[in-house]
Amino acid sequence: MRGGRVAVVGGSIAGCAAALAARRAGAAEVVVFERSAERLQDRGVGLVLHNDRYAELEAAGHLDASMPWLPMERRPWIVRDGEDRAGRTVGALEFPFRAYGWSSLWSGLRDRLPDAVDHRTGAAVTEVLPEPDGARVRLADGTEERFDLVVGADGYRSTVRSAMYPGLEAEYGGYVAWRGTLPAADLPGPADAFPERDAPTIVYPGGHMIIYRIPGATGVDVNWVLYATPPSAADAPPGRELTDELRDFQQDLMDRHFPPFWRETVRRTPAEAAFVQPIYDLAVEHVARGRLVLLGDAAAIARPHTGSGAIKALQDAAVLEEALRADGDLDAALAVYDAKRAPVGRAILGLGRSLGRALVQQTPDWAALDQAALDTWWNTTGGQTGGVALLSPGRR
Repeated sequence: MRGGRVAVVGGSIAGCAAALAARRAGAAEVVVFERSAERLQDRGVGLVLHNDRYAELEAAGHLDASMPWLPMERRPWIVRDGEDRAGRTVGALEFPFRAYGWSSLWSGLRDRLPDAVDHRTGAAVTEVLPEPDGARVRLADGTEERFDLVVGADGYRSTVRSAMYPGLEAEYGGYVAWRGTLPAADLPGPADAFPERDAPTIVYPGGHMIIYRIPGATGVDVNWVLYATPPSAADAPPGRELTDELRDFQQDLMDRHFPPFWRETVRRTPAEAAFVQPIYDLAVEHVARGRLVLLGDAAAIARPHTGSGAIKALQDAAVLEEALRADGDLDAALAVYDAKRAPVGRAILGLGRSLGRALVQQTPDWAALDQAALDTWWNTTGGQTGGVALLSPGRR
């Protein structure tokens, strides 16, 4: 890219990665519009990056080892067995992932942005208006600015995506994730029930819960995600609030299916650190149209089972940077980006739906599995891929 103004709508992980990519690719001016007036580092959720995907992104210059993380190696699958405190392990899979706290990864990416990037908070974009050789961005205060390129890194309710695909909305998958974090120091005993490099998966008819340690603000935290289909499955819960109905359903599910150690762990989670996440997915046909580009969840929303949310956003940014570096013709560069990343979004959408069926909607008889049966079942889901590999990594 030879000069020009670039707007990045959204200032989270995807937005920071996109801004860095545009600046390194040669944009003369980069402006990030983040609707939240507060810093985003207080989001206390976990995410994972497959070791191979991390290596690709490090080589592309978008991640480095200074960002706080914890190693994971093993994923045991656990069923309730009488009143055995930690449950019975039916088998274990290799789990070569790195665990991050959302806030620490975001902070690391935010700190990497050069001072020349204009990062504006409390700047809500309400409309994006395409033009033949650029686009105008309209803000909530009524002001407008014109840019040569607008990057939509504004998540699953993307304003930029709405400008490209009016009326297109994500599809509710029919089930919900309950999420929470708590300090590792608050875990119940015994200590050997939850080895430090394990990501235990507690399984039950119609769902599972995965749990692992992440870097916290003042030490090590524990992040858990519990999936199940609530009684009112036809309608997605309106937002993140843990309603009485959803809380009661979760408690009953744990009483019936969780070994005591894991039930107690979830119940020790502070109320303010727990919420629900309705499961949606979507993938667009093209991630670039005219001078509008989509990146991260704005381009494709994959179910969390894929572990690809942050990975895909960073991959998108790496490929966008490479395309902008390689071709001085902006339209030609965007066509290359679209050709490389739109198919990846569709692939991750398919993988997420496959995993959703296997892990929530059509679960096996977990208690009847042994190691061999677990291996066979897991290989049929596609989950062993660790996400979709980065296509043609960018460079520093």
